[in-house]
Amino acid sequence: MKIAIQAADLDAERIDGTRVYISNLLKYFGKLSSRDDFVIYHRNKFNSELVPPDFSNYTVRTFDIPFLWTQIRFSWNVWRDKPAVLWMPMHNLPVFHSRKMKIVVTAHDLAYKYFPQYFPKKDLFKLNILGGLAFRMADKIIAISESTKKDILKFYPSVNEDKIKVIYHGFDADVYSVPRDLKIENEIKKKLKINGEYILYAGAIQPRKNLGVLVDAFDIFKEKINSDVKLIIAGEKAWLSDGVFEKIKKSKFKKDIITPGRVSFFDLGNIVRGAKVYVYPSLYEGFGIPVLEILASRVPLICALNSSLREAGGEAPLYFNEKSPQDLAEKIELVLKDENLRNVMIAKGVEQIKKFSWEKCARETLEYIKS
Repeated sequence: MKIAIQAADLDAERIDGTRVYISNLLKYFGKLSSRDDFVIYHRNKFNSELVPPDFSNYTVRTFDIPFLWTQIRFSWNVWRDKPAVLWMPMHNLPVFHSRKMKIVVTAHDLAYKYFPQYFPKKDLFKLNILGGLAFRMADKIIAISESTKKDILKFYPSVNEDKIKVIYHGFDADVYSVPRDLKIENEIKKKLKINGEYILYAGAIQPRKNLGVLVDAFDIFKEKINSDVKLIIAGEKAWLSDGVFEKIKKSKFKKDIITPGRVSFFDLGNIVRGAKVYVYPSLYEGFGIPVLEILASRVPLICALNSSLREAGGEAPLYFNEKSPQDLAEKIELVLKDENLRNVMIAKGVEQIKKFSWEKCARETLEYIKS
């Protein structure tokens, strides 16, 4: 079977959950289904950290135009190559396509429906138009959580529920499920100017990640507790990130808030394992890969209680009201003070991550694509 894959997101400079998802599934498809041929389409140059493996049954097609890439150049090449099935790893698809070709679309989240104010108007318009078309026209839909499936049916009630299958994400065990190496860890901390104990968040810096509440909670915690603990907010600036940095500048404890910017996968694994606690305050997630990464790192996790995050975290994290800095500050204090609680949370996390892997995700995805 010839399977076409739209992988243009792997060219992006900024690495987000969708790109991690595509990259990891491509590490497995070729070896899980060696008799099938995969044609991988992208625009120009892969991000050096996201390059697909060189399997013998992978053909990479590279071509670029400055506008409407999916609807014109990609669409034409897929039509010419005549695959049996097209997998779109995001909720978008070429409007003009062969009716003989089956289309499978992955839906990650519908944040644009819940938080339209956090999206540039141009992007919001595209997401609403193309997302709606994709859900209606796709032969099959993969939802990355039950929460995302419910959101599809809520906002697009004409979609047939029977064509939606929930397939959970995995996590990179080679990066996170490894023992601490204090020598390497200390070298990386020195490079990133991180000293002493710290609370960590790592990911995109944008309003939906709710980092203002994290900064406020840190201020409340530091005001109450005489502690040298630092707050690390690592990650690249995304859209509308200026408000987060303004909040940090106004913090009474801004000298204890460190923003190292983008951190490589290898470095990130090490600073995660060195954290006293990780906080994931997001307002909404389609799944939340970082939840699995933190649990795999044997680090206590404090997590917002909304959307899909309970599906990923299970009973391992402490959950808090994402609108309450006070609630978060109390949870931070509790975890940092109680060593027994930390150990219980870590043990529960080790059990929870046994349910997830990228290989499992890839196998289930491939089976659904081919069925």
